[in-house]
Amino acid sequence: MSVAFSGDNRQIISGSRDSTIKVWNTIGECKYTLEENGHTHWVSCVRFSPNTPTIVSGGWDNKVKIWDIKTFKCTNTLEDHEGYINTVTISPDGSLCASGGKDQHACLWELSTGRSLYKLDAKAVINCLAFSPNKYWLCAATDSKILIWDLLTKQVILEIVPEIKTTTVEVSKKKKESKPKAPTPLSLAWSVDGSTLYAGYKDGIIRVYRISAPSQ
Repeated sequence: MSVAFSGDNRQIISGSRDSTIKVWNTIGECKYTLEENGHTHWVSCVRFSPNTPTIVSGGWDNKVKIWDIKTFKCTNTLEDHEGYINTVTISPDGSLCASGGKDQHACLWELSTGRSLYKLDAKAVINCLAFSPNKYWLCAATDSKILIWDLLTKQVILEIVPEIKTTTVEVSKKKKESKPKAPTPLSLAWSVDGSTLYAGYKDGIIRVYRISAPSQ
C-alpha cells in the first residue's frame, strides 16, 4: 500500500496488507521484515526520517509506529487516533511527525520521543498529509478539499477546491443547472522550493497549484 526511499537512496521500505513492513535494497532483495510488536491490520503508509535512522508507519489498526532502522525494533507506538490511518509524514528537519485518517484529525508528534503535541481538525477524512519544505505549514488532502495549516498559529490559512463547471440538464422539458461535486484529492507533493503543490485527484487528474503566503 505504500513505499518510500531512504534519504541516501540505498534502502526501500514497503507497507502491506499482510500487516508487515519490509526493508529492501535497490536490486529488489528483501533484507528484513518488521513485524515484532508491529501492526495488526493493513500498513497503509510508511516513511523514512530524512536525517535519522527512523521509519514511521501508520496502519488500519489506528496506530502510528516509530521504528529504529538499525535495530529493526519498534521504539514507540502512538495511539491518539480513533480511526484507521491513511497517511503519515515527517517534517523536513525530522523533528515532527504528522498522521491522519478516518477520525478527521491530523495528529502532531515529536518524533524523537513519540510525545503527542496537538491535533488539528480537518472536518473530513484525511487522505494525505505533507509538510511544506520551507515553511512551517502542514498540508492535508481531505475528502472535500485541500487545507493548509500554519503550525505557528494552528489556523487554516488556505483552502483549495478545484473549479468545476456547472452543467445544464433538461428535467421535464425545463432546464436545470447541476453543479457536480468537487473531486476528492488523494495525494500531495511539494516542489523542492515550496512554491508549487501537486495534487492527485480521484477523477484521474493531477492539478498544479502555485502557493504563496497569504497577505497579513
